[in-house]
Amino acid sequence: MKIIHFILLSATFIILGTCQKKTESAFNINDYLIPQNEALPELSIFNLPADWVNQHGKAVKLADFRGKPTVMVMIYTSCQAACPRLTADMSLINKQIPEKLRAYTNFVFVSIDPLVDTPEKTTEHLKKYQLNGKEWHFLTGTEENTRQFSMILGVKYKQISPIDFSHSNTISLFDLNGNLVHQISGLNADNQELIAKLIELGKISKELN
Repeated sequence: MKIIHFILLSATFIILGTCQKKTESAFNINDYLIPQNEALPELSIFNLPADWVNQHGKAVKLADFRGKPTVMVMIYTSCQAACPRLTADMSLINKQIPEKLRAYTNFVFVSIDPLVDTPEKTTEHLKKYQLNGKEWHFLTGTEENTRQFSMILGVKYKQISPIDFSHSNTISLFDLNGNLVHQISGLNADNQELIAKLIELGKISKELN
């Protein structure tokens, strides 16, 4: 029941964020800072209790990413169409932020094909695209957790064959406390606004570490 409530609140947040008129004052970095010893905002993805497995086979929770900005995308490793381009987009975002800030940012892939994407598969994917830094993470969960999380992100996906999925091409930016800050949709989409907000969050993240 708590997960359903969270999904409904998140959907409202995404809709309001989409409809909000953009202004210079719409993004205030101080709005996204909460000390580690204080409760997280209700809409923080770090509140989600689900367990995930990373590319090293280690169990993790989304809350493990707290304290750094997080760039996230949902893909699957056997994809031959959109996912390689989304991976390239993530790599491009990484390369366009200052090098000294990359270590203070989480870049996270979440599999939409958890039955196939084992740690071996996700490790192979990261190596294939030379995403070898400690900032790179590839998470796999249960089918139920994956579906719930996609609903929270507003990412749609559907299996159309035993090996293929149709899915949204969305990259999301979360602040240090797991609040959704910005999303871009589409392949090779303009990422400059996301990068600008990420750099600001990264600077604050560096100061807190």
